[in-house]
Amino acid sequence: MTDETASLPSSVSPTRTGFLSALIRSPKGLSGLILVLFILFCAIAGPWIMPHDPVHQSLFSRFAPTVWQEGGSAKHLLGGDNMGRDILSRTIAGARISVQVAVIVVSIALVAGSLLGALAGFFGGWLDTVIMRIVDFQLAFPFLLLALIFMAVLGPGFTTLVVALSMGFWINFARVVRSETLRIRKLDYIDAAITMGVSRARIILTHVLPNVLPAMLVVATLDVALVVLSEAGLSFLGLGVQPPTISWGMMIADGRDYLYQQPWIVIAPGIAVLMTSVGINLFGDFMRDHFDPRLERTRT
Repeated sequence: MTDETASLPSSVSPTRTGFLSALIRSPKGLSGLILVLFILFCAIAGPWIMPHDPVHQSLFSRFAPTVWQEGGSAKHLLGGDNMGRDILSRTIAGARISVQVAVIVVSIALVAGSLLGALAGFFGGWLDTVIMRIVDFQLAFPFLLLALIFMAVLGPGFTTLVVALSMGFWINFARVVRSETLRIRKLDYIDAAITMGVSRARIILTHVLPNVLPAMLVVATLDVALVVLSEAGLSFLGLGVQPPTISWGMMIADGRDYLYQQPWIVIAPGIAVLMTSVGINLFGDFMRDHFDPRLERTRT
């Protein structure tokens, strides 16, 4: 066995044993996972745990105070907004849209970006040049600017939002997978498989992509936080999901004119976005440290 082939398992060995024990020992990873699971619970169980209909309007609950303020009640824990809608219920309902957008966008970007990155790194030549020049072109422009142009042309909406964000995030996977593929492509067992007549497609699917899976998972985890923030930003600008669909960014945009009357219209969804991004980044940092082969060698 050569040194190159011997070094390969170090990049994937953390997936075999020790992940759960390392997670339990890591305050950063465990706290991040708890925050992520809490947001997922709100997104999945939202219809059953929301105290009120998030779109129901009541003049009697307009700018209702929070439960800890004078005149507040347990009926509206976080108060009511400018139309008398329950802020807590709307914040919980907004979690579903953020989770849906994040999961769909990251899934599309992972599949498309990983395949293109693997093709570019494995075959090289003109294919690598074309794919990486497209990546460089996108990197030359601010992502938010490209998303704004795309959505301004096609119009706001859930589908347009997903397509715009997917087009912006696939490059992260393409760059990482291409880099890993270039390393794996030089290993002896890849040359042996080619010599034996194994098809390139089978080599990529059965040998290359499984070995870059840890890197793909780390990028996917960290990109979820960026997608949540991007969705909130576009919805805040009115280019994301449209009413009556509830989004954290849209809630912040609707409540910015009523900060003095009821600041929790903005504070509640803002805290939700903060919790989501912090939780995902903490858990993503733990995964990056755990799957990093250099850190793994120092642990062993």
